[in-house]
Amino acid sequence: MFEVTYDLAAMLIVAAFAAGFVDSIAGGGGLITLPALLLAGASPVQALSTNKVQGTFGAATAAISYARAGHVNPRHQIRAAIGAFAAGALGALAVSILPTEGLRYALPVILIGIALFFALKPGLTDADRTARMPAVAFSATIVPLIGFYDGLIGPGAGAFYMIGFVLLAGYGVLKATAHTKLLNFASNIGGLLIFAAQGAPWWAMGLAMGAAQIAGARLGSRLAIRIGARIIKPLLVISSTALALRLIWQLATG
Repeated sequence: MFEVTYDLAAMLIVAAFAAGFVDSIAGGGGLITLPALLLAGASPVQALSTNKVQGTFGAATAAISYARAGHVNPRHQIRAAIGAFAAGALGALAVSILPTEGLRYALPVILIGIALFFALKPGLTDADRTARMPAVAFSATIVPLIGFYDGLIGPGAGAFYMIGFVLLAGYGVLKATAHTKLLNFASNIGGLLIFAAQGAPWWAMGLAMGAAQIAGARLGSRLAIRIGARIIKPLLVISSTALALRLIWQLATG
């Protein structure tokens, strides 16, 4: 039934549930699922593409949950989502073309910077602030840039979307989290279509993990809606720091 043995499948399903929970609140679910897929024997491209399959379910579930709670109007994000979708597809197309080593060295520094920002900056609440960039400019530049990264590499894209909304769009923490999910879903779908055309994903395993992602994302988004910045901020700090440490370990061990 699955592309792996049942014990490995069970491990991947549990990992997907945990990733869905974390991703719906702060992003960084790929920190859990990508290493788990590699541990289960997937090649790097299989792991990346299967991660897109299962992650799409979690992002969609979180996006729907936040929309139903009134924290985001998906209709207002259609143009930005189209840009994220196209950029995600381009990023996936570029996987075998562009060298990513330089980006891999820079990412830990960026992620640690994000963690320090949310840990140390006072006044980061669910209240909106003055925007530093017009919404149209944000959708035309920042969103496609992060979407391209999502298709090219992936982990941490949710955190990048979120800090963009907080720093540049002036959104409060909960509102930024809510607006991140549809864009994350769109760039995931864009990347997934390219990988699917190449026959790379583990479909049976990815769909089973997707079901677990739905359960984790529903639980996580409900908790974030109820508690807001008090849970989003610390979880974002933890996930960004953990992802940075994992990338540093990968670079150190070759």
